[in-house]
Amino acid sequence: MSEPCPLPRLPEAAGAYRWFYADVSAGPFSAVCIFMLGSLFSPRYSAAARRGGRPAEHSAVNFALYHEGTREAWVLSEYPEARVEAPGRLAIGRSSLTYADDGAVRMEVVDWTAPWGRPVRARLLLEPLTPAGEEVTLAPELPHYWRALAPRARARLEVETLGVAVEGLGYHDTNHGEELLGERLSGWHWTRTHRADSTVVDYHLPGRFPALRLTASAAAVSCARGPTSERRSTYVSSWGLRIPERLDAGPAPLGEPRLLESSPFYARLELRERGLDSLGEVADFRRFHSPFIRWMAHFRTRVEHAA
Repeated sequence: MSEPCPLPRLPEAAGAYRWFYADVSAGPFSAVCIFMLGSLFSPRYSAAARRGGRPAEHSAVNFALYHEGTREAWVLSEYPEARVEAPGRLAIGRSSLTYADDGAVRMEVVDWTAPWGRPVRARLLLEPLTPAGEEVTLAPELPHYWRALAPRARARLEVETLGVAVEGLGYHDTNHGEELLGERLSGWHWTRTHRADSTVVDYHLPGRFPALRLTASAAAVSCARGPTSERRSTYVSSWGLRIPERLDAGPAPLGEPRLLESSPFYARLELRERGLDSLGEVADFRRFHSPFIRWMAHFRTRVEHAA
């Protein structure tokens, strides 16, 4: 279904970033894996970028495993470099992301949990079931971009250290930008929903920015820019973050999601109902750049220093 995908250009300028995101839903399990250069979770990059710090100096691997909505493993490790080991292979620490010649996407995580340092060895294989989407600018006139590389994929997840081996549906995309998130683009809320034969991604952007909707099936992938994101009913989490009361699946409203992750600037949401499988995120990057929240973020991250 998909052609081999060499790694896109990696960021070099201070404040720039790129990450490669994947998720999988399989029976009672959900997992998210992210490889980041200029880590959006890094309090060190938030400060260093303003002094000329480079993205690769703040690379990170994030892996989260959930069982029926309860977190079973959390990896967030920051490294002082990332290595391109071949045209389609990126390595951060002992973990790697590979775009194979057959079009498959392979992520391997060999790391430790934060903050307790338990070993984690996980593998995620995605075999695309749809074409890739085109790269789009998230907000007109701002240098932030998104591309769904495998909006819908056959997925196999193995977490060797926890005895997990499951198959289900996967999703894979990449975001990149030329300035820190939170400088002019304050945040977003997005939702990925797998239907019986297609996948829909809704991006809700703040204020005057129009929403985006991507629809992917075996035949085609389309992306349309809608009206300005409407005001949605929200509640305030215990951390003071506004979270939508309901998720969207294209034009069809869904029910109330459960929180997989909750923090002062970020939340991860999940909803499975009526044969639909939704995973979403809320991010407020301006909140993240406050000194107090940056200080708190240190406790969710392992940091590997240069040898």
